[in-house]
Amino acid sequence: MVDVLVGLQWGDEGKGKIVDVLAPRYQIVARFQGGPNAGHTLEFNGHKHVLHQIPSGIFRENVLNVIGNGVVLDPVILRQEIDKLAAIGVDATRNLVISKRAQLILPSHKLVDKASEESLGDDKIGSTLKGIGPTYQDKTGRVGLRVGDILLPDFDQRYREAVARHRALIAFHGATIDEAQLHLLEEAFFSATDFLRTLRLADTELLLNDAITDGKRILAEGAQGSLLDVDFGTYPFVTSSTTLSAGACTGLGVAPRRIADVIGVFKAYCTRVGSGPFPTELHGDEGERLRRLGHEFGSTTGRPRRCGWLDLPLLRYAAMLNGVSELCMMKADVLDEFATVPVCTAHPVESGAALTFAEQPGWLHTTRDIDTFSALPEPLQAYTKFIENATALPISIVSVGPDRRSTLLVK
Repeated sequence: MVDVLVGLQWGDEGKGKIVDVLAPRYQIVARFQGGPNAGHTLEFNGHKHVLHQIPSGIFRENVLNVIGNGVVLDPVILRQEIDKLAAIGVDATRNLVISKRAQLILPSHKLVDKASEESLGDDKIGSTLKGIGPTYQDKTGRVGLRVGDILLPDFDQRYREAVARHRALIAFHGATIDEAQLHLLEEAFFSATDFLRTLRLADTELLLNDAITDGKRILAEGAQGSLLDVDFGTYPFVTSSTTLSAGACTGLGVAPRRIADVIGVFKAYCTRVGSGPFPTELHGDEGERLRRLGHEFGSTTGRPRRCGWLDLPLLRYAAMLNGVSELCMMKADVLDEFATVPVCTAHPVESGAALTFAEQPGWLHTTRDIDTFSALPEPLQAYTKFIENATALPISIVSVGPDRRSTLLVK
């Protein structure tokens, strides 16, 4: 059976931490979409770790980690991740498998990404400039290169043909390639693809379905968030992949009837990085206070995140699209210092009308050292129950800090 874990906001919800905590319950953790624009942060034993492409079960010795076919893979960043893990004594190569069908992010994809974003001017999407969008465009255009292609004798020729197409795209956007920059990027890329050939590359759809047949438990790990989904997110300010639970089927090659539970992760408030709608965004001191208390800066780009109150209509919408069976509420401790916690309960039908908020009492109590849900301040328990009633879904985990130990089981 396969459980799917997804974010229910605009990403950065804390999915990596929950995957790390839940991983010992599973034999396999598999990433099913996105690329190095994701930043999954894990913290334990006094150290913080940020993963971009490697699944968040990598720190669990008995868990196999799979990079699925729905992921777009940057070999350079993958090698850097593996080297960083090796420096702290974690050999990622021992339990990592990569789909041969995963799309490769080429150096020229990053240059196309930059030229495309700059051509939009004030209407820019807020891309991380990691080459994600252009790689997915090549995938749907059926001209992309895949991980398995590096094993072919004509890979270099295929690569040159791809770069030629990208040169034309860059010219279309009114820009020119910086040849010196491209040369440096290519040196790192070809060195990384040599390293990639030494890793375990496989038809992971077969591996995963054999595991299901054998009765093994799989946790499918999503990246970004539901409100960035290419179909149902705040289009066009979205990512380039299907971030919903349905993406686990196409991103891993497992049938819908193999999906069991869907775990939805959300923050006790809201954030987003980049451009696009954000109904409950705070622009004044309270927004800055949330950002400071929550250390809300992108784990991939370092960009300050926009901050606002929890949006229940959007949370219900995301839960509906994903078929969520249980919720995990993250970063409740960030609200420890607020006397009241507003929650958006309705979006007005009339254009320009104000949002409807319900003021919830704050708890004004430090929660980071609390290790059981029942010991949390009563107003925080009530806040949890308020969200459960509003979504008709159980909250199974409340996180009150970045460390593994600050992960409280509700039931």
